Amino acid sequence: MDTSKKPEKSQRIGAPATHAQRPEAATADETVSLQIEGMTCSACVIRVERALRAVEGVEQADVNFATERATVRFGAKRVPQAQLNAAIEGAGYHVSAPPNTRNDGLPVHEAVGTDTDGMEHGRLKTDIKISLALTIPLLVLGMSHGLIPGADGPIGRVVQFALASGVLFGPGFRFFRLAWSAARHRAADMNTLVAIGAGAAYLYSTVAVFLPSLFPHGEHHSPHVYFEASGAILTFVLVGKWLETRAKKRLGDAVAALLALQPKTATRIDAAGDTEVPVAALTPGDLVRVRPGQSIPVDGEVVSGNSAVDEAMLTGESTPVDKAPGDIVYGAALNQDGMLVVRVTRVGAETALAGIVAAVEQAQGSKAPIARLADVVSGIFVPVVIGLAILAAVLWFAFDPSEAALASAVERFVAVLVIACPCALGLATPAAVAVGSGRGAELGILMKGGTALEAASHVNTVFIDKTGTLTAGRPELSEVVTVRGTEAALLNLVATLEHASEHPLARAITRGAEVRGARVTTATDFRNIPGRGVAGVVDGHVMAVGTEAFLSAEGVAVDELVDAAEAAGRTGGTPSFVAIDGLLAGLLVIRDQVAPNARQVVSELKSLGIRVVMLTGDRASTAHFIAAQLGVSEVIAEVSPQMKADAVSEAQALGQIVAMVGDGINDAPALAKADVGVAMGHGSDIAISSADLTLASGRLDALPQALRLAKATMRTIRQNLFWAFIYNVAGIPLAAGALYPLTGWLLSPMIASAAMSLSSVSVLTNSLRLRRFESRLRSPGQQE
Repeated sequence: MDTSKKPEKSQRIGAPATHAQRPEAATADETVSLQIEGMTCSACVIRVERALRAVEGVEQADVNFATERATVRFGAKRVPQAQLNAAIEGAGYHVSAPPNTRNDGLPVHEAVGTDTDGMEHGRLKTDIKISLALTIPLLVLGMSHGLIPGADGPIGRVVQFALASGVLFGPGFRFFRLAWSAARHRAADMNTLVAIGAGAAYLYSTVAVFLPSLFPHGEHHSPHVYFEASGAILTFVLVGKWLETRAKKRLGDAVAALLALQPKTATRIDAAGDTEVPVAALTPGDLVRVRPGQSIPVDGEVVSGNSAVDEAMLTGESTPVDKAPGDIVYGAALNQDGMLVVRVTRVGAETALAGIVAAVEQAQGSKAPIARLADVVSGIFVPVVIGLAILAAVLWFAFDPSEAALASAVERFVAVLVIACPCALGLATPAAVAVGSGRGAELGILMKGGTALEAASHVNTVFIDKTGTLTAGRPELSEVVTVRGTEAALLNLVATLEHASEHPLARAITRGAEVRGARVTTATDFRNIPGRGVAGVVDGHVMAVGTEAFLSAEGVAVDELVDAAEAAGRTGGTPSFVAIDGLLAGLLVIRDQVAPNARQVVSELKSLGIRVVMLTGDRASTAHFIAAQLGVSEVIAEVSPQMKADAVSEAQALGQIVAMVGDGINDAPALAKADVGVAMGHGSDIAISSADLTLASGRLDALPQALRLAKATMRTIRQNLFWAFIYNVAGIPLAAGALYPLTGWLLSPMIASAAMSLSSVSVLTNSLRLRRFESRLRSPGQQE
């Protein structure tokens, strides 16, 4: 199968990939994620990516500004991390090294909200307090305009110089240090703009205070000073960075909340009785006791007890799930009303919870293709802005006839530099992806990354497998027809014979017979003929149960029930003939029930303008019967796994963006071929690993939720990019004074710095609105 255009598939829930993966073919072992400190805008992202891509052996490097994470993919030979660290350090940044696991074995959630973020948040808070303490009196003096006696005199100017110096060489010096680091690496970024702008205002004002004769104002008319603009610029930018870090810390709240659900200790059952032990001490095979109200410590299988378990942390479903011996339970799920003894099957990084964390971190650390637009713009943005600022200053100095021409030129130069900082551009895409994927995790929707998310937002055709997707995937005995003897006697014999088989239809017959009161004894001489039926001896009777062809081959005349069998087939049933002692005794009909909400899901997909096609290997008659129940008008039946993939390719060739939904191994080729492969959480490992999106709840009604969430996320990204671009497009001419001849409008450097800082915060705030994304299934015709 052709996987050239597909993202590399992540591992299944419960066996998470440890590193983010990229669209090009690679294994999990060929990628590594690095946490980076010191990036301040999207221009920094470009520098780090270039530095990493220059390392021999690195095939691809992508940096996410919102999560401060670099994802590096190698070629045939893995590059030592020391080389990657050296490349990043050489670009002027630092690689932080948080531990890969917690003491309970779970991976650390590094995407956002790390200790580094917390420390930076604290440092910024301290710097802001100092900066505000100096800037407020500076603003009072600088903007008093003669209302405060002496404020604009020699002493007042020296005081302003002292206050501004405290801001510039104290809390604000970080911007000059980072700008110098960028300059040493022959680059320019946000810090360059801030440092040049604030520095120019400060330097001009300092010269105006101590060497006023250098200006055309003369000795008797002191030139205007901009100390308050210099201090306010640095203070506002600090406040903006503080608000930004506070907002970024919230991006990973969904996953952080999941991690907090897992208990730190467990009650292990051993020879000494019940012993309280750390969860990290558990190993597969251990028995643990989970009392009502306690969280299940790790993944396992119920050995004894019955209870209702809240698995919302995994599936997004609020309704508790009944658990009995033999059922699977997941770590961090809440045991509600019964005592359970659980045998540990998976611990630490192998648990379903760890899989969710890894999947969301991978999604949050990836880029959507639309992010390339911001990257391209940011790569050339800073040099262009510096050029525009110089041009504005030259024009104002050349054409302003007043003695204040130089002061006006400096003011326009500073305002252009400050308002143009591209922070909002760098945050526009990754912030929305981080929040959208986190909200998806809360709803039991796991997206593989930004590429999958963007593709899902454009889906206009959905191919859906029938069995286990549109249907429950759990066949049930629906009809019993007898032509000889009683139904009870027939079911006693059939249940015993089928009990010896592991086939899903055999299990369905046994369950249905037992529900109807059948007794299971022991069968002898049991034979299983794959694809045809079973035979054996029960209570002295020679039994045969299976297809028409099988019983005919056994010498049994089945004509009496052929019409009934064909009628069952036309209505979606699977008929099994029963023979006792060589004579036809009855007919059993097994049906796969329609999945809950399946019809409503199909209706909502259609309301979203999406074409829905049933794609199944089952018989055409059964497929059409189920499709008619669900309102699906297009059916492609009796197809092989490769034919499913070919059907996807044919739709793509017509220009359609295709999502394939399935749960079995036979769906894997189509899942891999589709623009968006969607796996049901209860499906096979291969299906899940081939998919871009996993519905952890295993419920089909999460599909339209996932597509709506993808659309909402992309809509948020477009809003973010629009406002970031419009802000700069409108702000730069205004700051340069281009509108002054027509309107008399000028933008002071101080207001420009405040607006620049708030632009990044507005992008993050807009992204955080996705946390309120509505999860309910919409009624047909209901507007979004």
